Amino acid sequence: MTPSRDRSLPHIAARAVLAALFVVVLPLLVSGPAHAEGPITLSRTGQITDKVGALGDRKGEVTQALDKLYDDNGIQLFVAYVRDFSGQSAKSWANSTAERNGLGLDDILLAVATHDRQYAYSVDQDSRLTEAQLQQVATTAIEPALKQNDWAGAAIGAANGCDAVLSGQPVPAPAITPGDPDPGAAEDHGPATGDLVLPVVAVGSAGALAAYAYTRGKRKKNGGGPGGAAPGWSQGPAPTPLPELDKKARLLLVETDDAVRTSTEELGFAAAQFGDDAVKRFQDAVTYAKGELTAAFKLRQQLDDAFPEDDTTKRRMLDEIVSRCSEASRRLDAETADFDRLRALEQNAPAALTLAEGTFREVSARTTAAAGTYTTLTTRYADSAAAPVSGHIEEAKERLLFATGTLNQARQAVDTGENGQAAVYLRAAEGAVDQAGTLVDAVERLAQELGQAEAKLPGALTETETDLADARGLLQGTTAGTSTADLQGRIARAETVLQDVRAVVAGGRYDPIDALRRIEEADAALDEALSGAREREVADQRARGLLDQTLLTARSAVSAAADYITTHRGGVGSEARTRLAEAQRHLASADALAATDASGALARAQQADSMARQAQQLAERDAQSFDPYGGPYAGRSRSGGTGGAVLGGIILGEVLGGMGRGMGGGFGGGYGRGGGGGGGFGGPGSFGGGGTRGRMGGGGRF
Repeated sequence: MTPSRDRSLPHIAARAVLAALFVVVLPLLVSGPAHAEGPITLSRTGQITDKVGALGDRKGEVTQALDKLYDDNGIQLFVAYVRDFSGQSAKSWANSTAERNGLGLDDILLAVATHDRQYAYSVDQDSRLTEAQLQQVATTAIEPALKQNDWAGAAIGAANGCDAVLSGQPVPAPAITPGDPDPGAAEDHGPATGDLVLPVVAVGSAGALAAYAYTRGKRKKNGGGPGGAAPGWSQGPAPTPLPELDKKARLLLVETDDAVRTSTEELGFAAAQFGDDAVKRFQDAVTYAKGELTAAFKLRQQLDDAFPEDDTTKRRMLDEIVSRCSEASRRLDAETADFDRLRALEQNAPAALTLAEGTFREVSARTTAAAGTYTTLTTRYADSAAAPVSGHIEEAKERLLFATGTLNQARQAVDTGENGQAAVYLRAAEGAVDQAGTLVDAVERLAQELGQAEAKLPGALTETETDLADARGLLQGTTAGTSTADLQGRIARAETVLQDVRAVVAGGRYDPIDALRRIEEADAALDEALSGAREREVADQRARGLLDQTLLTARSAVSAAADYITTHRGGVGSEARTRLAEAQRHLASADALAATDASGALARAQQADSMARQAQQLAERDAQSFDPYGGPYAGRSRSGGTGGAVLGGIILGEVLGGMGRGMGGGFGGGYGRGGGGGGGFGGPGSFGGGGTRGRMGGGGRF
């Protein structure tokens, strides 16, 4: 019986493969073709990809216009005609297709969805064409042709328009030749010959697989090749080496974190102009992206801790980091086009500029007041107390200086009707003013926190003295022969801390937050030793008292680190961001547990405080060693206040006088859409993720 069953296995396998594939193939044979087009691979034989036959017999005219643009200016215009954009926004589809096909600095993509009547263009952020010029070409030469179904005329108009603006000439209006309103629609009514390709290939594949199953069974029975593998059978691409995958994950964390931070800033600007209700859907996208990013940072922290993972586990965790960062970017990218339409800075430049100028004046006044507050801090408290905001006033002034220049340039552009150029300068000014406000907020908040810590310190000292008395009593009542070394050590440490803190308080200038933190740590150690001897209710009450103080120091540390990384993100790497993300996660957990589990909340607050201080140290190290100029300046300011803008991730290539073009951007790269990503200094960041970062674009319905 057994030999007979063994001989039949290959035949059974072959029949199973055929049956399974028949189930897959049959629906393909009886159903119509699927027309949804995700991001595509462009034609390898030219600059035209026509999936719907939109050009008909006019392909030669289009080719001639594209060739002329290249001959005159060295610009390659690629055109793609598809049925639809597979549910993506037009700009996101175009940007994804451009990146998939490796389009470079002098390449442009014009994408048209003929059935859904949408179009988009995608251009490198550092292209010679400005956003204003591209918009002019679209309005004058592309959209009029598309509205009349002149598919070839749109491509010809785009080529001629780009040629004109690069030569300093006005964009010529296209000569319209109306065409088929929905090319390729006839294919919806039944499968054409081409639609049978997939079923035929599938059937052929079924036969090949069945033959392979039979042959593999025979060879295995006869002691064929190792594992029965047939010669030439593809094993798939080799996995990415772990060091390379690790580097990719770190870069994605930085880029995605920058995208989330910049998108959050953009939300603030939009909410100030249009109200919270208008930006709710975009807030939901940012919240979702933050959740994915938090999970990715948690994985990174596990990889960075003192407990190494084996290679298999490490690869799985790195793959998940990449996946979560990509998903966060995808969610932001899905809302980019609609967000751009909401802000529409080119159309709304005058009103947005007026709002930005008002905010600038407000932040400037607050900066002056905060300078006085900082002077008071340095006079009243120890140097370490004001250290978290040391330099903040100077950096705020530097960003305001940067904003002064960009606001003036934006105002000049508005006055001359160049709203496209005004929008670029306005966005940079908004970012600079916002970061100046963040720096001023930090000074004002620290002043409040130091005052609160100073007020809490006497009570904390009294509570620690009470716990010391209880601990000494517990020590005296310990059964003979029982080890008391641990308890004695905790008592000795608490006594030393009490003595030191009382001495610095009596000495005059001291750091209330640091003093409170030291008392908390010593008291928490005593509390842990006493928890077994105390009633549960008393122990919980003591933990709750400590929690209130610990939350104050933890929030102070987390806020300081977050502000620093936000305003210096152009030079901060993944390690500091990871520690901050984990500190924020632990702080949120402490807040959530505070009402029901004081001891658990206390432990998480202590973790948050420790990790936030690590994040601050790592971020300062990164920023101090960051050199955006490739020279000896190492992140320091140059004339015009650009140094802080570079570190803040808001610099414009135009402001650097071309010096920044093509330069790498340290840990995150340039400052295109999303506020990060490789590729040099481009325009200021905007709402969006990795799929739209670093590229300009536009489009819409026609």
